[in-house]
Amino acid sequence: MNLGPLQPTLSVFPMSGWETHQRSFQASWYKLYPWIEYSKTLDAPFCFPCFLFNKPCGLGYHGQQAFTIDGFEIGKKVGGKRCVFLTHMGTECTSFHNVAQKALDDLLNTTQDIRNMCEKFTTEEREKNRLRLRASIYCVRWCAFQVVAFRGHNEKPDTINRGNFLEMLEALGEFSTELKELFCRAPKYASYTSPVIQKKILNLISNRVRRMILRRSVVEDFVYLLTTRDESHKEQMSVVFRFVNKEGFIVERFFGVVHVGDTTAQTLKDGICSLLSHYNLDVKSIRGQGYDGANNMRGQFKGLQALILEDCKYAYYVHCLAHRLQLALMAACQGVVALRKFFSQLTFVINVVSASSKRSDQLRDAQVDQIAYLLSIDELETGRGLNQIGTLQRAGDTRWSSHFRSVSSLIKMFSPTCEVLLKIAEEGTGPLKGDADSAYEAMTTFDFIFVLHIEKEIMEITDLLCQALQRQDQDIFSALRLVASTKGLLQKMKDERWDDLLRLVKLFCEVRNIDIPDLSSSYFSRGARARNEYNDHTLEHHCRVDIFYEAINCELMELDHRFSDSTMEMFRLASTLDPKNAHETFRSLDVCQLVEKFYPEDFSDQEKTILKMQLQHYVFDVVQHGDYKQLTSISDLCEWLVITPKLYMFWLRDLEAVERKSTEKGEKT
Repeated sequence: MNLGPLQPTLSVFPMSGWETHQRSFQASWYKLYPWIEYSKTLDAPFCFPCFLFNKPCGLGYHGQQAFTIDGFEIGKKVGGKRCVFLTHMGTECTSFHNVAQKALDDLLNTTQDIRNMCEKFTTEEREKNRLRLRASIYCVRWCAFQVVAFRGHNEKPDTINRGNFLEMLEALGEFSTELKELFCRAPKYASYTSPVIQKKILNLISNRVRRMILRRSVVEDFVYLLTTRDESHKEQMSVVFRFVNKEGFIVERFFGVVHVGDTTAQTLKDGICSLLSHYNLDVKSIRGQGYDGANNMRGQFKGLQALILEDCKYAYYVHCLAHRLQLALMAACQGVVALRKFFSQLTFVINVVSASSKRSDQLRDAQVDQIAYLLSIDELETGRGLNQIGTLQRAGDTRWSSHFRSVSSLIKMFSPTCEVLLKIAEEGTGPLKGDADSAYEAMTTFDFIFVLHIEKEIMEITDLLCQALQRQDQDIFSALRLVASTKGLLQKMKDERWDDLLRLVKLFCEVRNIDIPDLSSSYFSRGARARNEYNDHTLEHHCRVDIFYEAINCELMELDHRFSDSTMEMFRLASTLDPKNAHETFRSLDVCQLVEKFYPEDFSDQEKTILKMQLQHYVFDVVQHGDYKQLTSISDLCEWLVITPKLYMFWLRDLEAVERKSTEKGEKT
């Protein structure tokens, strides 16, 4: 390394100092003090090591500025015991000058150069380090795919369980003596097992996955977003991309998590835009949004979907249809007083009966006795899978099907449940006895049983729709037809099922010795009794109009409200491309209307003209093809178009340019 002080040699050095005692710099000083360098501009010597390594701060720096910044005055004494050069050097090894000189010597020592030190590693050592790193990468991948924690509570060598990552490494070592020895004798700087290394490996894997996602996406992205909260109580926004890949498959890929300070619409939008811009993705390429039904998400004017629509007006918001149905059914139950009261009582009954294992065992024993009695009087059929012993099902907040199972299980086990409640009321003590008695009185009333059967019949109609909307392979067109058929069956129930339902409820009460009130008697509501108002309505009128009709009307009204936005029309038009409708006449005008109404600026006038002609060819070349009739969904159609050359025949734009653009997105990440 060519590094040293500047030591110019002049024939005559300029004179400086007092007029009566002027002196000049001497070239002989270079040999006496090799660290000196001379500045012709300032006509002053400097200390080269101190200039490089001494910092102009800290205690003891006083006096060093002359040799590093200002330059030494030549007029001062040089030589002898009071020589300023010797004073600057100092006699101790810890002086400023000696410390700087040692640093310079170390810098000039080529044997300690980092490149030479790296070259000392042998090929065998490199292979050992690579094997350790490969083992760590494998364990990181395993923990990530299994969604388990990496670290343990205590990772010291003498701990029984050191965490999943280290335990997996140890398990690998049991099958490879070489690998076990490598980690036992690994140097601290090359063990590749620290949490920092684990996070770096995870980060590299995640970046690789993101690049692969961007490279494989061909069409514009359809974005879903979900807001969650992690264990540290931080608001996190998870971003998922839905797109059609190069093979024609419709895929969903988790892309990243964004921490947000709050859940306001503007904060969420800023987080989305920041994530997309970080990976060179344009917000205007979004062609759909999927969130929950909260106001900050679906708000028409200030919601997240409205803010994104301002930047990309074709990013249509689609609320999960299964969640829509859940909200519709829950709102209908909350809107009718009798239904809301019924579900509160139902939850109370189930909590009392299922509060302990002892009561669950009592319920099973009561069912066994009931089944044995009914079999003895030939009221039940025998056969494989019949007369199973069950338990009362609790209703969940996020799955409407759980309400149906809860109601059905209570109807099936009504008598055993009453028997258990009576036993608890007789043998229990304190609050338990009172709760059991209250639950028994609530469930043995005519009103409770009447609403129980109404909800069972309503839920039987809506359960098929609820299950279908949660299926991963369910297409939109079939779901919309199920919505229409569900509303039609509810209306039919309202028009035709009253007499049969009332007869069923009366029979249910008679078999179980439950009092049936006189339905022709006058019914007075609480408000009417409080105001002493006369009311000529009968109890049957109340049950029929205020409960039966009102419950069904609320269901119909909520279904109309939740499934009536503009996206439903977009789904209807897009369903023309569904191969399930192959038996119908292909509606080319619906595809053109879809383009004109929902994506007018995505297509130029020339492309719209070409589209009309392509649709005519599409009818003959695709719709009438034998393989087309075997397809079951639009997803299958996309895959089939990629497998066959028809994709290139019916693509309006340059497909190679689109693929090149997607590849560039991945390379820029």
